[in-house]
Amino acid sequence: MPMPRWWTRINKRVFNPVELRRGTRPVLTHVGRSSGATYRTPLDAYRVDGGYVFILVYGSRSDWVRNIMAAGEARLTLGEQDIELTAPRLISGHEAWQAISEGVKRPPGFLRINDYLRMDLTTS
Repeated sequence: MPMPRWWTRINKRVFNPVELRRGTRPVLTHVGRSSGATYRTPLDAYRVDGGYVFILVYGSRSDWVRNIMAAGEARLTLGEQDIELTAPRLISGHEAWQAISEGVKRPPGFLRINDYLRMDLTTS
């Protein structure tokens, strides 16, 4: 896991609530795999052809990633717009950076981020 586990707990309890109140970042809404509770996670979302890519700064074992993988869907809120996403899958950094726009800054190498989550737009 790129970031230490203790930092994820601080982020969840301190920084995420602040980001949710500010309302300036994309928010991924997902359902807990055991509890069935609804969770909102502020994060960066990168638009790609047919969906979105998320950089997994805390790795693929993060609760929100495991919840989405179990549910098979999530909702991304960008400002006033809600976007339904489906078909979550882990992809390699190579695949992610081929899909993400050239202008997006890559995370620092020392974080050793190897996992990325890709989701497709829900077609109705």
